[in-house]
Amino acid sequence: MALVGELELSSFDYTDPELKGERFHTAMNELAAEGWLAAGPYGYVVLDREAGEFFLRTRSAIFPGMKIAELFDVNSGPLWEEMQRNILHVNGSDHTRLRSLVNPALTARAVERWRPAMRSFLDELFVPVVDAGRCEFVGAFAKPYPSQTIATVMGAPLADAPRLHHWSNWIQRQFDAASMMNERVGIEQAVEEFYEYARALLAARREDPGDDLISTLLAAADPAHPPERLSEEECVNLVLNVLIGGVDTTQSQLAHAVRLLAEHPSQWDALVADPSLAGAAVEEALRYEPITPFTARITVEELTYRDVTFPKDTIVMVCAFTGNRDGVGPEPDRFDITVERPKARALTFGAGVHYCLGANLARLELEEGLGFLARKMPRLALDGEPVFESILGIYGLAELPIKFGS
Repeated sequence: MALVGELELSSFDYTDPELKGERFHTAMNELAAEGWLAAGPYGYVVLDREAGEFFLRTRSAIFPGMKIAELFDVNSGPLWEEMQRNILHVNGSDHTRLRSLVNPALTARAVERWRPAMRSFLDELFVPVVDAGRCEFVGAFAKPYPSQTIATVMGAPLADAPRLHHWSNWIQRQFDAASMMNERVGIEQAVEEFYEYARALLAARREDPGDDLISTLLAAADPAHPPERLSEEECVNLVLNVLIGGVDTTQSQLAHAVRLLAEHPSQWDALVADPSLAGAAVEEALRYEPITPFTARITVEELTYRDVTFPKDTIVMVCAFTGNRDGVGPEPDRFDITVERPKARALTFGAGVHYCLGANLARLELEEGLGFLARKMPRLALDGEPVFESILGIYGLAELPIKFGS
């Protein structure tokens, strides 16, 4: 046995602001070739699939959200309340109870009812750009589409979609240390504004329930629903969790998927020729360019893995980028939507009890988006250089200029 701190490990600074795009790919592949474990600025990075799944699934490590609160002295106010009640930070029986109440509304079968709404949103977003034959994809499609979908799923007015996007974008920044250092006031304000909005929305749906997530959660909050009864605060925070987990994430993954397909014309041609490949294209984009390249865990007790001992309070970053390339057959660095790969689930949505609540909804949105674009934009190409955002937090694109024709 060896203490992790005594090992001679390759060092890797995932906080480097220049680490993005091809530079990020090269750095990660070189690091993974040196071994399964590396040293980072705040802890350690695990690089293969098996190790990643172990740390995501073990009950001896949790999401370090409350450690972030401690480090940044967040101990009161709306952000403190949100961090305490965020389902990522809830464990044990309470976590199981909350998941059991919201999961039925987000199963693969349940989310199918939102397909018509998704298609309608895509049709509407295409109208303003069709004549020009070009657009900045993030602003035109990737940004509004998920917020319109999540508004519909929640039971919120479509006119509120831009506000939902704004709040999601800001509240997500609680998971980024740099944002907590420099933008905490904005994060706090977004949480406070969303809480006020969500409580009013809950009141409206209570008076006029419908076929939406909030109405489903309100039914679980009814006093006639013991022993799993959902409290008002739990209901509000589950709505917030679905919002912040389902807007920036889908926006970023859709933008990367379109970028990858535009950069690989033969793959786009294959999708245009056979739009039924949209599902496979989604899975390949999730594997190849995960928008959650790193997921943090902190050990709550000493644990040993592969004869390496990790002391209590050790921070471990699970790398989905390298993990997704492990055990997927030959040429893991080849982006190919037609290849049959082993059925190893990508780490992009996490693993274990905290596996992403909205994974089925996200997959469906991405599938509908790519299928729509293949039908409407058969001659797709980049119209300039993509602008990459930071790999910390949600790894997205700030801009993706494209051109297209019929």
